[in-house]
Amino acid sequence: MIKCRRALEQTQYSTLVVSGGVSANQSLRQVLDEMGKKLDAKVFYPRQEFCTDNGAMIAFAGHLRLSKGQISTGSEIIVKPRWSLEDLEAV
Repeated sequence: MIKCRRALEQTQYSTLVVSGGVSANQSLRQVLDEMGKKLDAKVFYPRQEFCTDNGAMIAFAGHLRLSKGQISTGSEIIVKPRWSLEDLEAV
């Protein structure tokens, strides 16, 4: 919640979209809705049935890379949890 508040305050945006598995958490939704009211911001969530983790997105990204011939044996995989999207090769 701290990062969401900071993002709204620092960017002057008035809209927050919360998605992924965490967006199914009703307690988090309540806290974020209250924060949105205090900051005069709108908070949006997907319907519950769409609040899933990003496993399908990761699988689809893998499918796209495989279909483009970007094959990995796994030995050269570098784990970098905060990898910038700008650093990734486009598909």
